[in-house]
Amino acid sequence: MRKLNSMLLVGFAITALVTPTAALAEIPAPVRAMIDAAIGSGDENKVRTVIELARETSPEDAAELDAILAAYEVELAAEEAAAAQAEEERIRNAGIFENWSGKGELGAFRSTGNSSNTGITAGLSLKREGIDWRHKLIGRVDYQRSNGVTTREQFLARYEPNYKINDRLFAYALAQYERDRFQGFSGRYAVSGGLGYQIIDRPDLQLSAKAGPAYRVTQFLDGTSEDRLAALFGVDFDWDITDRLKLTHDTNAVAEAGGSATLLVDGRNTSLNFVTGLNAKISDDLSARFSYAIEYDSNPPPGAEQTDTLSRVTIIYDF
Repeated sequence: MRKLNSMLLVGFAITALVTPTAALAEIPAPVRAMIDAAIGSGDENKVRTVIELARETSPEDAAELDAILAAYEVELAAEEAAAAQAEEERIRNAGIFENWSGKGELGAFRSTGNSSNTGITAGLSLKREGIDWRHKLIGRVDYQRSNGVTTREQFLARYEPNYKINDRLFAYALAQYERDRFQGFSGRYAVSGGLGYQIIDRPDLQLSAKAGPAYRVTQFLDGTSEDRLAALFGVDFDWDITDRLKLTHDTNAVAEAGGSATLLVDGRNTSLNFVTGLNAKISDDLSARFSYAIEYDSNPPPGAEQTDTLSRVTIIYDF
């Protein structure tokens, strides 16, 4: 069907181009030269502007000008269709290490005097967009020492593939690892899978939600462990407030340029990870980000608090 459509477009283009060529003789030579130059520039807006000006200054040539524009539009559509097909073929034939994009994030502080404090937060997120599949890899490290004593040491790694069922509905899978001995566990593993739905899909505003069953294993510092069935709920939100200011609230996006809201519910312990961030573009590749995180466990190990909060100011590099 695509091959037939391409052949029809080429046929229409040839037919349309032949007709205006004969009529071009009636258009004044300077006007024709301007139109040819605009078409040669490859700038669609320029072509339309020149033809519109020519129509205003030479209304008697309106029919010929309309024919030229029609032929140009047919040729433009054929070129766009060919480019789209070539891009689709490139994506389908890409290797496993191709078509990845990502963000690197870094923030740090150091203070001396009455107290000595050192802290670092670093994150990396990678995304690969395909025709039907999307893959996301996320990692984050938070580390802090105060007066020679480690007061924060948190690690996170996550992999999430999504499969597009249609324009709105998608299926997801999730594998996640966490370590935070100050919250009482040396390792916490979770896997989940389910369905998601794109509620709003606009260039400047996107909102989606997902839910599914989950299975979680927690290894405590005292050497004990527990495994439980759970349920996962998540919300993704991105809002381009301006060209340089963006508010994001992306599910499982602790290491991404914005925020996250992930809720894991089981019979013993409900966990909530909530991060909201505001990004301000410094340049095309660099952004500054302020984010606020809330991590809540309804039933933490003895001696651990239910709620942790963390504010971050970081620099993000897009690649």
